[in-house]
Amino acid sequence: MSTATAAAPRGIRDEVAALKRERTIAVAVDLFYDRGYENTSLDAVAEQMGVTKPFIYAHFSSKAELLAEICSRGIASALEALDSVLGMSGSPTERLREVGLRFVSAVLQNQRHIAIFSREEKNLTAADYTRISEMRREFDHKLVKLLDEGVMAGEFHVTDTRMAALGIGGMISWAYVWYRSHGRFTLEQTADALTELILRMVGADLPEQAPAGISGKSRKKVSKP
Repeated sequence: MSTATAAAPRGIRDEVAALKRERTIAVAVDLFYDRGYENTSLDAVAEQMGVTKPFIYAHFSSKAELLAEICSRGIASALEALDSVLGMSGSPTERLREVGLRFVSAVLQNQRHIAIFSREEKNLTAADYTRISEMRREFDHKLVKLLDEGVMAGEFHVTDTRMAALGIGGMISWAYVWYRSHGRFTLEQTADALTELILRMVGADLPEQAPAGISGKSRKKVSKP
């Protein structure tokens, strides 16, 4: 059998395994969110999926590992959103605007994951809690660097960029509590409005106009180098 022929079945198996893993996470998210982590057993997850518990153990060694995967996804997606912008060209204001849009979207697309982390972080193992906390600190550190750059360029006007970064992170992360997909604003409008608040928080020079998502004005994108 050729290498290419052997690789094809392995690739398919990997894709199937990934789909099974994601299905397990999705069901666990719903159950942990609705019932709570301590009131949800792996047997309950398996029953909801219509599989046996060994199916879950093929992808997760324990319920604690499953919880850690769920809890890490919100901050991981936010960090990915930030990293995707930092290497782009554009002024600090333009890049912070794009960070805001992507950060809000990441939070709202992982709304239940973040809610579970907020409620269940006490049930994480010490190692998992430390790992996730390190990701949060990395996010804050990178955001502070962008704010410092904006201050040095004369575009942002804040005296304490670390406090500003913590304020931005807190404001956007809290959106998981109140945002409703069928509420007054769409996700895009919410991202535009909160990004406008971020820019005003750091004293960026902005035209006096309503946020783009509510007024209907188009967003200004930064470009990749």
